[in-house]
Amino acid sequence: MLRPIRTLAAAAAALALVSACNSASTNGNGTGGSGDAPGDRRGVTAGSIKVGGIVSMTTASGYSKKDTDLGAKARYMRANAEGGVNGRTIDYLGAEDDGQDPAKNMAAARKLVQQDKVFAVSPMSSVTFSGADFLEQERVPTFGWGTLPSFCGPKYIYGFNGCLVPTPGGTLNQTWPEGIGQLLGGAQGKSVAVIANDSDAGKFGIRTFQQGFASAGFTVSYAKASVPATAVPSDWSAYVKEILGSNGGKAPDAVVSVMQTPNNIGLFTALKRGGYKGLLSDPTDYDPGLLAKEATKQALDGVHVLIQFEPFESDSPRMAQFKADIKAAAGGQDVPLNMHMLTGYMSADLFVSIAKTAGKDLTVESFQAAAQRFSDTGTLVGDRAEPKGQKDSFGCGALVQLKNGTYEVSVPFKCHEPIPFK
Repeated sequence: MLRPIRTLAAAAAALALVSACNSASTNGNGTGGSGDAPGDRRGVTAGSIKVGGIVSMTTASGYSKKDTDLGAKARYMRANAEGGVNGRTIDYLGAEDDGQDPAKNMAAARKLVQQDKVFAVSPMSSVTFSGADFLEQERVPTFGWGTLPSFCGPKYIYGFNGCLVPTPGGTLNQTWPEGIGQLLGGAQGKSVAVIANDSDAGKFGIRTFQQGFASAGFTVSYAKASVPATAVPSDWSAYVKEILGSNGGKAPDAVVSVMQTPNNIGLFTALKRGGYKGLLSDPTDYDPGLLAKEATKQALDGVHVLIQFEPFESDSPRMAQFKADIKAAAGGQDVPLNMHMLTGYMSADLFVSIAKTAGKDLTVESFQAAAQRFSDTGTLVGDRAEPKGQKDSFGCGALVQLKNGTYEVSVPFKCHEPIPFK
């Protein structure tokens, strides 16, 4: 069955209870270490599989990924309507809100394992993942958007479209550089500025995209993770001045922001007011809900947004299924689609797909064995394979542009050959 998301007050009380027992890590059953038989089946009964999520529902900047939870709920609802996973229904507890706070992220992970006794955490979507080592230690299969290093390498943690921030020896997804190169008529002789928040995700984003754009043939004239992560700047003039003079005293051909919507609105508005006429792009603002406010619509007009899944504008059967599932999870209401719904949906989809492969005797061991041989094709994120995805990106994506109040596909969904990450 699907349980409603708990109130913040109840979550706070639960977290307080968890903090009292954080000094002792258990397998989730309170009996023995995480490697014994009860821990291997934690959250699994004859008729159900218990799953929870961790999502940044609230943040200091006002940015929210809350619809990630709705996307996961939609996929689990369909799985249950189709008979469950090998006869077991998904008992989805909803997502804990970590507020983009590392301490809350860790507390949420502990609560889900030690108190709620989940078999898996899916989705996990935040710019912080301090609970990663704990979940790995407790052998909890965990699924989310692989934009943090913790999704690259650990045995029990999976990115729904692979590892997007690899360690040396892994690969980089080239959708963004190749797509922008296509829009600019080629990368040779073109320059790009990349800006990010001063956070773990921002710093890794700068490192990876700087290499990716350079490998595609761009001159990277500016690459800094310098924008405060905790509050949106009220004055963007210093950043704009640096960016507009970064290309040998001239403006770059493209400005790429690896930041969230409130920052993008401020930066892009300031750049436009400063006379910038080049290409603007980010990986965040594919959200029809943003169009409700005229000021936001104007600030983001013309921006090309990187997406690592099939665009909502697609008429494929798999996109039609996604839309129908979201509508069902929203109580039959037509709701504006956004990328957070898709990240939750595909995190849940990868978990469900591997769990089905594991068979009726579901344990952590059988799940992991199934993951080691898992692959499928033609999904909303392209072809998938594990354990490849724990080291490499699946390499697929598209660009959409906000133009005159609507989104249009500017670079169609395509899979590019990843490049080695150095």
